[in-house]
Amino acid sequence: MNIETLFNYLKSDLSTSLPAFSPELTICATILALLFARLFNVDRRGSLISPAGITLTGIGVAFVLSVVQLGKFTDSGSDQGSGMFTGLLLFDGFTAFFRVFLLVSIILIVWLTQLSGIPDREDGPDFFILLLGSTLGMMLMASANHMLMLFLAIEMTSVPSYVMVGFLKGRKTASEAALKYVVYGGGAAGVMLYGISLLAGLLGTAHLPEMAAQLAKIANDPALMSGPTLTTLAIAVVMILVGIAFKLSLFPFHFWCPDAFEGASAEVAGFLSVASKAGAFALLVRFCLAMVGEFTEIHATPAAMKQFNLQIGVVLGFVAAITATFGNLAAYSQTNMKRLLAYSTIAHAGYMLMAVSAMMIFLSLGDSNGAKRAIEGLLYYLMVYLVMNLGAFGIVALIRNEIFSEQIADYAQLAKSSPMLAVGMLICLFSLVGIPPTGGFVGKFMIFAAMFDAAEYQPIMYAVFVVGVLNTVFSLFYYLNVLRVMWIVPADESARTAEVPLASRSGAFVAVLSIAVIVTGTIFVAPVQQIAEQVTRLVSS
Repeated sequence: MNIETLFNYLKSDLSTSLPAFSPELTICATILALLFARLFNVDRRGSLISPAGITLTGIGVAFVLSVVQLGKFTDSGSDQGSGMFTGLLLFDGFTAFFRVFLLVSIILIVWLTQLSGIPDREDGPDFFILLLGSTLGMMLMASANHMLMLFLAIEMTSVPSYVMVGFLKGRKTASEAALKYVVYGGGAAGVMLYGISLLAGLLGTAHLPEMAAQLAKIANDPALMSGPTLTTLAIAVVMILVGIAFKLSLFPFHFWCPDAFEGASAEVAGFLSVASKAGAFALLVRFCLAMVGEFTEIHATPAAMKQFNLQIGVVLGFVAAITATFGNLAAYSQTNMKRLLAYSTIAHAGYMLMAVSAMMIFLSLGDSNGAKRAIEGLLYYLMVYLVMNLGAFGIVALIRNEIFSEQIADYAQLAKSSPMLAVGMLICLFSLVGIPPTGGFVGKFMIFAAMFDAAEYQPIMYAVFVVGVLNTVFSLFYYLNVLRVMWIVPADESARTAEVPLASRSGAFVAVLSIAVIVTGTIFVAPVQQIAEQVTRLVSS
C-alpha cells in the first residue's frame, strides 16, 4: 500500500468515523470549554456563565446527537455495525443506546449537584471536567472493538474517578478512600494488561471480531486445546475478566467499593454505582460476544470452544451468586448509609452478572434467542437501576445537607419531618429489593427467568438461580431496617431535622426519580421492555 492509497483510506475512514463519533467529540469540546472558562475566569462568581451551565449545554447537545443516532438504528432495524477509526471502535445500536444511557445519568448527576451544592462554583470546572472525562471513557467502553481500546477506555474511566473520590478537600476519609481506590485500580490494570498481552500474543490479533475466528482455528486442533495453549488461553481470559470485575466491584475484587463510597460524596458515589457499572457491563458483553462470535455463527463454533465458553458462563454464574451473597450479608452490619448502599451495589452487580452468565451458557449451546433474552433482561435492569439507585444516593445527599450526617441512626423520624424524602427512599429501597409494583421487580424477574431457562441446559445453574432468589429475600431485612429508623424509631430531642417540601427543587428531583421507579414497573413496562428488545437486536460483535 503506497502513501497515496493509505491517505485516501484514512480520509475515507475519517469521513465516516467523525460523524459517528460526534457525541464523544461534543464531550471533548465541552471539556475544552470548561478549561478555557477556568483559564479566562469566565466562570467566576457573579458571572452569568456557570460551569454547570456549560456542562449541561454540552451534554444536551451530545444527548440529542446520540438519540438521533439510536433512532436511525431502531427505525432501520439493522444489526450491522460499522467500524470507527480503522475498526478500533464499533458504532452500532448497542453503542448508541449506552451513549444515551450514560448521558442521561450525567444529566441527573449534574442536576443533583446543583441541588446539593457539591461542588461549589469555585471547584465546579474541575469537578465537571473530571466527570465528563470519566464519562468519555465509559462511552468508549461501550464501543470498544479492540483490546487496547478496551484497556484505554477502562483507564480513561478510572483515573478521573480516583480524583473524584478524593475531591472533598480536608477530609481524611476521602483521601484514604482515593488512595485505596488508586492502589487497587493500579493492580487490577496491571493484571488486565498482562492478560491482554497473553491473549493477543496467542491469537495473533487484538481485534475483537477476529478473536472468535482465531479461537475457532485453535479449537479445531485437539492437541492445542488440551495443552499449554488452553492453559494460556484460560489464564489470559481470567486476567482480563479481573480488570472488568474490578470496575464492576465483583467479589473478590470489591474491596475498594465500600471505602470509596463512604469517603466520596454521595453525588460521586451515585455516579460510580450507576454509570460506571453500565459502561463496565457493556464492555463485558462485548468481550463475551468476542469470545463466542456473532449470534449467527455460533452453530459453526467447534465443540471444544463451546465447552470452554460454557465453562466461562458457569464460572460467571457462581461469581455472581457469591458476589450477591457477600454484598447482602455485609450490608447487614452497616451503620453508614453510603456504605450500606455500596454493599447493595456489589449485590446488584451480582444479579446483573447472572444475565451475562446466562447469555454465555445460551451462546455456548447455540441458543441465540435465549442469549438475546438474557441481554434484554440486563438492559432493562440497568435502566431501572439508574433511577432507583441514583434516587437513593440523591436522597442521602439531600438528607446530609439538612442534618449533616450520613449515619442511619440519625435518620430517625425522617418521615415526620420530611415525608417527601421518606416516601422517596421507601420507593427506591423497595425497588432495590424487587418488590412490585416497582421497576426493580420486573428487572429481577427478567434476569431470573433467563437464568432459570439457562439452568435447563446446565442443571448446576439451578443453584445460582436459587441463591439469587434467596438473596432477594435476605436483602429485604437490611433495607427494612433503614425504613424502620425513618418511620418508627423516635428521634432525640436535640437531633437535627430534615425539611424538604415537595414544592421545592429538591422535592422535584426526588419526585421525578420516584415516579420513574414506579412507572417502569407498571404502565411503562412494555415500552421499556421494547427499548431493551430493540437494542438487543442491534448488538454487533
